[in-house]
Amino acid sequence: MKCIIYMVLFVLMTLACSPGYKIDQYQDKEVSINPDYKDITVPHNIAPLNFTVNGSLLSFVKYEVDGDSLIVGEKDNQTDIPLKKWHEFLERAQGKQVNVTVVVNQKGIYVAYKPFSFHVSADPIDGYLAYRLIEPGYAIWNQMGIYQRNLTNFEETPIIENKVTKGNCVNCHSFCERNPEHYLFHMRSTLGGTVFVNGDSIDFVNTQAKETISPLVYPYWHPSGDYVAFSTNKTSQGFHPTQRVEVYDLASDVVVYQIKEHMIISSSRLASKDSYETFPAFSPDGKSLYFCTAQAKSMPDSIQSLKYNLCRVSFDEELGCFGESIDTLFNAEREDKSFSFPRISPDGHFLLGTVSGYGTFPIWHKDADLYLIDLRTNRGEYAVPANSEDTESYHSWSSNGRWVVFSSRRGDGLYTRPYIVHVSSNGTFGKPFLLPQEDIGYYDELLKSYNIPEFITGKVNNKSFFIRHMADNGEKKVSFRKVD
Repeated sequence: MKCIIYMVLFVLMTLACSPGYKIDQYQDKEVSINPDYKDITVPHNIAPLNFTVNGSLLSFVKYEVDGDSLIVGEKDNQTDIPLKKWHEFLERAQGKQVNVTVVVNQKGIYVAYKPFSFHVSADPIDGYLAYRLIEPGYAIWNQMGIYQRNLTNFEETPIIENKVTKGNCVNCHSFCERNPEHYLFHMRSTLGGTVFVNGDSIDFVNTQAKETISPLVYPYWHPSGDYVAFSTNKTSQGFHPTQRVEVYDLASDVVVYQIKEHMIISSSRLASKDSYETFPAFSPDGKSLYFCTAQAKSMPDSIQSLKYNLCRVSFDEELGCFGESIDTLFNAEREDKSFSFPRISPDGHFLLGTVSGYGTFPIWHKDADLYLIDLRTNRGEYAVPANSEDTESYHSWSSNGRWVVFSSRRGDGLYTRPYIVHVSSNGTFGKPFLLPQEDIGYYDELLKSYNIPEFITGKVNNKSFFIRHMADNGEKKVSFRKVD
């Protein structure tokens, strides 16, 4: 019995004297942390925001809100945040500001920095993020896949990897209303075709028609799930004197694919030899189709004068046809800029796009920034808090419209990483934060870019075996219909 008492006393004394629970000095100096999670807004269901202190030896971190606190230690000089306790703490902190005190070990003296804060939003984020991982190269690739990350923890699992489809290219994943059971993606080269998944139903389709420029690309689902808007593009790329690569179209059209009929629907208003149409996106009510368009030019000679408008045409779901008139929401000539990647918020109030100096594919353009248009007033402005001095490109909205995920090269100028930002109901952007990882060295060691980050509401069941079986057994053909 005495032995047990002595052991208990020893443990208590050890904890009481542990440097992880004491502060020797306070200093009025801001702490520098990596990643930067200061002054951000986070969803209450996000994974732990692990970080390290630049240039110092981390001891412990104290999170406080209204007398409630969470103290976490360190492991390998970064925060070691327990998942369950973190979620319990954030659940209690909804709608409040969390103050964070960082304590470092300076030669045995435990020094606390000036606290910083972050806000915990009551707006939840969708449970998963889908993306492709690919080397940021030019024309050569080997291993690639489309993956999903559980945003409440650090679990990453494959949706499809090209090692199960003869090493081909897998790309352009797109989900119908963020539904993990209703999606599509393309396979190119070996076993080429487009895979449509709806629950247990899988279709493998050759989307090349003799009337189209190419197989279908850049998909966007109609909310009904009965149609998908695509563009069909003749794309080229080349080296550039001021950036790694330039991607441009020699021709492009916008079409709509009717899934049940396996039919491509085209219109002269969306497919003209005198212009390049690309990047379609349906409105949340399905009654409008947005797209980007530019006057055809001699390429690549005139690429720096190639600037894309943002336009809109009505769409009749019952008849599968388009309206007569086309509205221009972003005038490229007047703005002297080029618009790409239109994405509409779920409530239909806002359209977020990427604006750059020229061209159609600004993923290597350092001047590419996020640009928000209020569709109720048609006024647009740059999403300043979200932008950086490097490239901001592909983006998508969460199902509640309060979060946006986007690709950015702000870290090193080479690899795109996913950043998440809160957007208020009136369209105000907060400060974005890097998708958290369990090990903060993850991004330094990952020699791949995140491509097409898309929110989804649940986990995708891996159907690789069934997809490969469908591809091995042949593809369905498409028909073509011009509506005017």
